[in-house]
Amino acid sequence: MSDELRTYVDGAAQLLGEAGVPSPQVDAAALAAHALGMDRLPVLPVPLPDGFTATYAALVDRRCRREPLQHIVGRTGFRYLDLHVEPGVFVPRPETETVAGHAVAEAARLVAHGRTPVVVDLCCGTGAIALAVATEVRRAHVVAVDIDPNAVALTSRNAASVDVAQLEVHHGDVRDPDLLADLAATVDVVVANPPYIPPDQVPVDPEVRDHDPDQALYGGGADGLDTPRAVLAAAVRLLAPGGLLVMEHAEVQASALCQAATAAGLVQVRTEPDLTGRPRAVLARSPHAR
Repeated sequence: MSDELRTYVDGAAQLLGEAGVPSPQVDAAALAAHALGMDRLPVLPVPLPDGFTATYAALVDRRCRREPLQHIVGRTGFRYLDLHVEPGVFVPRPETETVAGHAVAEAARLVAHGRTPVVVDLCCGTGAIALAVATEVRRAHVVAVDIDPNAVALTSRNAASVDVAQLEVHHGDVRDPDLLADLAATVDVVVANPPYIPPDQVPVDPEVRDHDPDQALYGGGADGLDTPRAVLAAAVRLLAPGGLLVMEHAEVQASALCQAATAAGLVQVRTEPDLTGRPRAVLARSPHAR
């Protein structure tokens, strides 16, 4: 990196830090790379193009106003994927990578036993979980569903940008008792990162509060669990005997969702932590005998 570019990045990082951006140096570097039309900053010096200063200043100003970095650069990393993101669709978070990992591991286990697993991603958003499974477990047949047409379109766009064959994308409501009726009792893994925030727990971060769609944040009901309970009901309908449910939740919802999963008739119910050690996902299986 040239001394001139380093000066720009360091100055931008100072501005971002003063604006309360959590990772100012990382974001300043990412914005500079974006202004240069690169994925990352070059190690060797490169000439700065005409208009770089104005372009970079405008990008930094947007981030200082707490517009999500992912919206500004138009993409985000998720496991081994580089996903398109856009305003109006929930931006996947790092903690969801561990949720996807459970679905990937189960699908891979079934493939190792000679199976072609069927995996359904409910409330798919960008398609992050569905595409993680489809690209990491090539023999899996993956179905992604979302109620938001924008999310369905974005998942389709992301699918088109990677080499996946066994992926279907559907517009549908997880609360619909006829959703994916043709797959009833045949699905090996149901995985979901549904909206689950209670109405009185508005996110503090402006990037989430002001930019992620409410429909993808708030789960409904006083406890935020209306949509997660609908996911449980869908899982009971869709899972084959012995099939696995993996669903993300907030730390404080672990006990309530474990109880709800047990009440719904699922077995081997447990919670699993994210990378910070917080309870992040409920895992449960459909009983072998209905």
